[in-house]
Amino acid sequence: MTIHEELDDFRLGERSAGDQDHRGEVRLWLRLLACSTLIESELRRQFRETFNFTLPRFDILAQLDREPGGLVQGELSKRLMVSQANVTPIIERLIADGFVTRRPSNLDRRIQIICLTVEGRQKFRRMAKKHSAWLADVMAGFPEEDIDDLVKKLASLKRVVVANRSDGGR
Repeated sequence: MTIHEELDDFRLGERSAGDQDHRGEVRLWLRLLACSTLIESELRRQFRETFNFTLPRFDILAQLDREPGGLVQGELSKRLMVSQANVTPIIERLIADGFVTRRPSNLDRRIQIICLTVEGRQKFRRMAKKHSAWLADVMAGFPEEDIDDLVKKLASLKRVVVANRSDGGR
């Protein structure tokens, strides 16, 4: 069963929703997951077909584009919400392709700073324009005022989720 079928079944009441006291939270989670999965799969396809590039590689370039001085790998992992072990092979590939460099910190030579190259910045900027257009295409027909409202509500939800996490939001 796909997430979409499960979502439809849940909405139609054909499957048990587990704890009925939290049905709204379950429905919200399934909607968020379904939308995220649909959009992400479209972006992955577009990056692959248009640029022969992956979404995780684009995400790394996006973070580095925001920090002209570069980022240490741990901070990059934290911002992407993945482990350093997941980021390392992607960074290695980006280095091999000439899109990023790794250099030691001036303060502590054991610390490595990842920076965009000129080529990496140019590649990112070209892809970012397409990325924005793809998102507009996939969300075409969803009213701007609904987008603004949803962004505000999701920001509020994020604050609540971070505050309520069992690890204290770390």
